[in-house]
Amino acid sequence: MDVQSGDKPYDEINITPMLDLAYVLLVIFIIMTTAAVQGAKVDLPKGSSTQSLSQPKTKLISVSNEGQIFLDAIPVSLGELETRLRDAKAITPDLPIIIKGDRAVQYEKVTAVLDLCSKVGISSVGLAYQRVNGS
Repeated sequence: MDVQSGDKPYDEINITPMLDLAYVLLVIFIIMTTAAVQGAKVDLPKGSSTQSLSQPKTKLISVSNEGQIFLDAIPVSLGELETRLRDAKAITPDLPIIIKGDRAVQYEKVTAVLDLCSKVGISSVGLAYQRVNGS
């Protein structure tokens, strides 16, 4: 029986298409993960145009419309927030803080966070707001 070259069984498996698919899935996973870790969603009040207060070592405190407090997208209580801010201030003495308060949140929650920052000794505190077009 004479075996022609077209009837020869495969000695190797071509895994290039499988690797291409794996790389595409990895890139999609990386993009989706980084897009999901950008803080808690709050509806910011409107304000005038000014310079951005963001700095590389800035801690972000968000207060949702239900009154839940988040430190860099992690839900915390006021006690936990105080502990974490004290630890961060020990590492970075001039620690800047940005507070994002939802426009529907009770003013008391935002002032409690501001008082806590003052108690911890953080003097560089900014309030985030959304710019109004045309201002």
